[in-house]
Amino acid sequence: MGIKGFKQVLGDHAPKAIRRIAMKNLVGRKVAIDASTSLYQFLVAVRSQGQNLATSEGEVTSHLIGLFYRTINMVEQGLKPVYVFDGKPPTMKSGELAKRREKREKAEEELKKAEEDGDAEEIVKQSKRLAKVTPEINDEARRLLKLMGVPYVTAPCEAEAECAALAKAGKVWAAASQDMDTLLFGAPVLIRNLTVPTNSSTANGKRVVEIEEIHLDDVLSGLGDFSIAQLIDMGILLGCDYCDSIRGVGPKSAYTHISELKSIEEILKLDKIAKNVPENWPFEQARELFHNPEVSDCDQKFVWEQPDIEGLVDFLVKEKEFSEDRVRSGAAKLVKSVGRPAQGRLDAFFKL
Repeated sequence: MGIKGFKQVLGDHAPKAIRRIAMKNLVGRKVAIDASTSLYQFLVAVRSQGQNLATSEGEVTSHLIGLFYRTINMVEQGLKPVYVFDGKPPTMKSGELAKRREKREKAEEELKKAEEDGDAEEIVKQSKRLAKVTPEINDEARRLLKLMGVPYVTAPCEAEAECAALAKAGKVWAAASQDMDTLLFGAPVLIRNLTVPTNSSTANGKRVVEIEEIHLDDVLSGLGDFSIAQLIDMGILLGCDYCDSIRGVGPKSAYTHISELKSIEEILKLDKIAKNVPENWPFEQARELFHNPEVSDCDQKFVWEQPDIEGLVDFLVKEKEFSEDRVRSGAAKLVKSVGRPAQGRLDAFFKL
């Protein structure tokens, strides 16, 4: 889910922290990518007539198509992606997961009604809401990445926290995720929309999706020299995966309260806030999860290897019914890109 209204706060108070870039601007960069959000995007976006692409036996392949071609595109343009998969969810996230189950059940009911009514547009809408990254989908994605020679890791807990930890440790340059809470985990650079299809469908046709580069230092200074502790407290006030929001507290008031009073403890002394705080509101535990998330020791060494071309053909063509010509063509691009000397960046030699 991420942080409700966080992007609005940045837009209002730290707009310069968000830079729109092209993928070519990331040449030579190692980037840790939140695999779950990427696979979800592929399941939602890679469709034909509103339905996921699948084999003749009905096995969904949208996630593999998106992962294969988008990763090739990144590698061709000089990026070095590392995919990070979710481990076990933190106990505090159980409430958020329960809400997601309720939404899925409602979507299933709406889908059934739409099918009975023959409402094609509503069928597509509810089908997308039912998209889910299953353990099987994750396993297939890992298998594909191994065959492609692209490194991946499984986080002890949440992928976005592990992505942030890898960036803080200098193992990668940035963390790529749609969830803005990646910044609350301390990622020095957050990349958004990296794995979103360039053109996404909307009710009125197509819209161009731009890649966003957000630097934590720019966020903190743009918000008025916030500390990371203040940023975390503001995120909790807005509502995160671990805590519900407080009724009456939105992006504008959350920013104002943190700017003036500095901490949640001081804000809760305000009568108009205290009376609306949810029962058993675990802000202290949520704060601890952001300050000290469960992550690895980040001692991995990432290696981008030559792809296993025949292994890719066996998996994608023979098992998943991809076009052999396209798979071999994609593999050839990987071979060429992996074998190409790393392109240097100007900022490696000069301070810009």
